[in-house]
Amino acid sequence: MAKSSVTKTRLPNGLTVLLKEVHTAPLVSWWVWYRVGSRHERPGHTGISHWVEHMMFKGTRRFPGELADRVVAADGGMRNAMTWIDWTTYFETMPADKIDFALQLEADRMSAALFPPKEVASERTVIISERQGHENSPGFRLTEEAQAAAFRVHPYHHEVVGDMADLESMTRDDLYAHYRRYYAPNNAIAVAVGDFKTREMLARIKELFGGAKPKELPGLSPRPEPEQRGERRVRLTGEGETAYLDVLYHAPNAVDPDFYPMVALDSILAGASSFNFFGGGTSNKSSRLYKALVESGLAAGVGAGLSPTVDPFVYTISATVRNGQTPEAVEAALEREVDRARQEPVSEQELAKAVKQARAMFAFGAESVTSQGFWLGYTEIFDTYHWFENYLDRLAAVTTADVQRVAQKYLAPTNRTVGVFVPDEKGK
Repeated sequence: MAKSSVTKTRLPNGLTVLLKEVHTAPLVSWWVWYRVGSRHERPGHTGISHWVEHMMFKGTRRFPGELADRVVAADGGMRNAMTWIDWTTYFETMPADKIDFALQLEADRMSAALFPPKEVASERTVIISERQGHENSPGFRLTEEAQAAAFRVHPYHHEVVGDMADLESMTRDDLYAHYRRYYAPNNAIAVAVGDFKTREMLARIKELFGGAKPKELPGLSPRPEPEQRGERRVRLTGEGETAYLDVLYHAPNAVDPDFYPMVALDSILAGASSFNFFGGGTSNKSSRLYKALVESGLAAGVGAGLSPTVDPFVYTISATVRNGQTPEAVEAALEREVDRARQEPVSEQELAKAVKQARAMFAFGAESVTSQGFWLGYTEIFDTYHWFENYLDRLAAVTTADVQRVAQKYLAPTNRTVGVFVPDEKGK
């Protein structure tokens, strides 16, 4: 393959720096990633990584309050942050001649965030309201219960937003200690993609971040989830008028060779998953499950999700039951399609079409400098940025035998957790 256009450097304090020049527009997307997410949390502190992310927007002495928001907006840029199971990340995408402000901002809040007690208290209210808003969605409640049932040991069992009991009891000292523990240069990845000169950008990053002191990081090694040896089932009831079905299968992590055949299988069954957190996607109307569930009138919609993760996560198939139908009928039809994938090899033509759709989905999510910055940092979390560069080649190498093999291995009845939400009889 062609020589990589990415320059990777590790500073003496452990900060990983990835730089990629893209001169198609006078923009730069700047990201700082931290290897901390809900995977790094324990009971009593669930949701703490997400809450710390919120607190990072409360400012430092140098950049107080909403100053950064006002400056970035005035300069025509955008900024945001995300917390997920494996990571927390912050980014600014700005005109190239304005990006230095974003570099200064992230360097400062890596070690100088303030966590004012009043802001902690107000943000507790915000996050509890966020949690309550999620709970109003039957889909969220179902996914949370099913995922908790699927993971009995590994910390992937709880939602990123955290458990209500923890959100009500965590203190400012808990949050600040989590921040001081994980926000360190040797636990971070800095990424810049866009219209700059690599040598100048690297010199500026060294100037701003080189003085940050590395820390002794927690020796965290999450307990591996034991092999599931039998189907697990969750059934919920509540307010609503619509029934939902989730089927979760334990799936390989991002660096497992089986991940790529799973991508193809996902595309065949439900339409290709988008790994990019900025959304976007293609139609899944040619997928097997759409035809079997939606076109047949059993379901109002069906989709699936497969994600590149540090540890083995889950492949989730979700269906919205059409009014007048039952979750049992939808589950039976879904199970027939899963069994067909396990028992019959797919045709070369169907595989080629599925791979083409997955490639298109991936390419669609990697066009802008912001998306490229996302991908370089995201893949460095669980492997290296070469995962991003080599993904399409590895996907193209998947065979029909590979697809059937992973279907037999991962979509086994003993490896699944089935969740059903049924509205109360009153529907109120």
